Amino acid sequence: MKLKNVLIAVNDMDRAIRFYKEIFGLQVILDQDGNVIMSEGLVLQDAKIWKKFLNKDLIPKHNMTELYFEETDIEGFVKRLEESDFEIEYVNELMTHSWNQQVVRFYDPDGNLIEVGTPVK
Repeated sequence: MKLKNVLIAVNDMDRAIRFYKEIFGLQVILDQDGNVIMSEGLVLQDAKIWKKFLNKDLIPKHNMTELYFEETDIEGFVKRLEESDFEIEYVNELMTHSWNQQVVRFYDPDGNLIEVGTPVK
């Protein structure tokens, strides 16, 4: 068995696509009416469709999952994040773990938790 994709629910598809393109450099691979597959295996699902599938309320900032990205130029990434026109809500600003990995955690515009860290050596 192979994990193919990770799906996150988004309220505003255009904003989410722009966020993941501008901040992470991801590209749209396939756009199918409320279901967008992006590069690196990320799938954006319209929250209304996802809620209908689940028949449950969606809970932003639920802190039970995290998208993890690695970036060698973490200071440059944080600068790009801060200079973007997106309102960024940090969980923690750039910090260094005891094992010398630098990380920053924040929510995307729909409340999905994201961590960006330097590669662990």
